[in-house]
Amino acid sequence: MAQSINAVVLCNGGTTSAFVRQVEKTVDMPLESDVFHVPPGYNAPQQVHITQGDHEGKGLIVSWVTMDDPGSSTVLYWSENSKHKNKAKGTVVTYKFYNYTSGYIHHCTIKNLEGETKPFKPYTHRYRVPYKASNSTAPFWYSIKRASVYIIVLSSYSAYGKYTPQYKWLEAELPKVSRSETPWLIVLMHAPWYNSYNYHYMEGETMRVMYEPWFVKYKVDVVFAGHVHAYERSERVSNIAYNIVNGICSPVRDQSAPVYITIGDGGNLEGLATNMTEPQPTYSAFREASFGHAIFDIKNRTHAYYSWHRNQDGYAVEADSLWFFNRFWHPVDDSTSTQ
Repeated sequence: MAQSINAVVLCNGGTTSAFVRQVEKTVDMPLESDVFHVPPGYNAPQQVHITQGDHEGKGLIVSWVTMDDPGSSTVLYWSENSKHKNKAKGTVVTYKFYNYTSGYIHHCTIKNLEGETKPFKPYTHRYRVPYKASNSTAPFWYSIKRASVYIIVLSSYSAYGKYTPQYKWLEAELPKVSRSETPWLIVLMHAPWYNSYNYHYMEGETMRVMYEPWFVKYKVDVVFAGHVHAYERSERVSNIAYNIVNGICSPVRDQSAPVYITIGDGGNLEGLATNMTEPQPTYSAFREASFGHAIFDIKNRTHAYYSWHRNQDGYAVEADSLWFFNRFWHPVDDSTSTQ
């Protein structure tokens, strides 16, 4: 089992973990894999690529290679459920590079297609959510009740400006939350608002400006976000005092504000986000470039125990933890320095 360094570095903000995840060997796809097999049949098309073929998104360029002879550069295409077939005539080229001679490379442009304009179509068909139950007009923002928690899901990639459907829904939704029935108020979103990694930095800033005053007003307990493939937990901070003349534009400690947790660390093909802003901002309580998972264990209406577990070498190591005090029922300072 590989050995790792487990230490911390103190800086302007909270704690930046010095844990370094072991670099794992990348296994190349074997050349005998079926994806590399030559397709059966004489002069069968290989290396087929499809890309957008015009500025408006109503065209496609289909490219492929034949090895034995030029063959046809014509593409047949048709609409779904249509018996009428259309034809598009392409071109064929070859090239030489030193002693290499390419196959016959075909390019065919198909124009004036009826494009798919509905956004997030794969998501809406694969993942069903009960958005209508909370009077939402779209499945990208909605709310659910789960035991003693009221969970609000927001969409970082849908319109959220004033008078948009998401804005109007959230404006009406937050006053509905009964902290007697559901003491804990949690918000989920994709792009983090408080992020000290040099990845997706400040992508959530305009959304923060729109909605953060509401989060403070209604005493949201915690906000979970992803997007950045690493881990970070903030102190309770807000940045809502700014107006065009006072120049107050830095986050400050605010016991009515939520804790912001970036937990996009479930693992991904691109690898970890490891490049952090330095020095660590004062709003950042703990950050670590590692994969992991977290547990938010609600004990009662006033207390919850939160723990983040580093995943390395098959073991779940608790690397960060905090007792959360409910902002509505027990608004006591629960910052890292008090614990």
